[in-house]
Order: sequence, then C-alpha cells, then structure tokens
Amino acid sequence: MDGAELGWEFSTAVVLFHEAIARRLGLNAVDHKALGLITRNGPLPAGALATELGIGASAITALVDRLERAGYVRRTHDPDDRRRVLISADTGRVPDLGGIFADLGHEMAAFMGKYDQRELAVIVDYITNTIAVLKAQTARLASAEDH
Repeated sequence: MDGAELGWEFSTAVVLFHEAIARRLGLNAVDHKALGLITRNGPLPAGALATELGIGASAITALVDRLERAGYVRRTHDPDDRRRVLISADTGRVPDLGGIFADLGHEMAAFMGKYDQRELAVIVDYITNTIAVLKAQTARLASAEDH
C-alpha cells in the first residue's frame, strides 16, 4: 500500500469513527468535534470556534443552533464585552464518552507497546506534522471559500 492510499484509509477510518460517535449523540461529526473544542477550550466566542473549525459565520451560527437545541451548549454574553457572545458547554449535559475512548485507548496501548522509544518519537513527530499540515490546508480551503 503506498503512502497516499494509506493516508486515505487512515483519514477515512478516523472520520467514520467520529461520525459513529456523533450519531450516538444525535449529531454529525463536525458538531461532535465542535462540542469537543468547546468542552476542552471553552467558553469560546463564535468567531474563534469558526476559525478553529475552518467554517464561516453562517455555518457556525447553524452549528451552534444545533448544539444548543440538543442541549449541549449555551450562549452567554462575554462579561468583558457584552457585544460578544460566548459558547460554553452545558456541563450537566456534556456526554460522557469515557467508555468509548477507554476502549479505544486500551486497543491503542496494546499495539503501541510493541514500539520502542525511538520509534514512538518518530510516530509522534509524524502525527504532530500531519496535524500541522491538515490545519494549514483546512485554513487554506476555508480562505478560498471566502473569496
């Protein structure tokens, strides 16, 4: 299997895994990932969330509306700037995905144990650089949509 095919298979598997989790929550994969960003980094202004996700203002409004209707987030005024709205997770409603990710973690740890420290460093470097490339390409594509 060449690198391009392997990359496609990997990316498809990751997207489909997150889509399966999202379906359990009554969401789509982007809404699920947005909820994760809000939960980990929130409260966030809608503009910052849009930038992080690489989507426009109208798309972020619709996304936050869906998450709010599902009961996962709420909008509040920023105490430092009442004109700005912050999106925060409703801590009483944020889904507990611990079991799903615990299973994933156990399976990942089982096969990762076969690598030595040098090999793990290469894997971490590869993943770190892949994330940077994907974020840059996402920003480039989002920028092209704005023109």
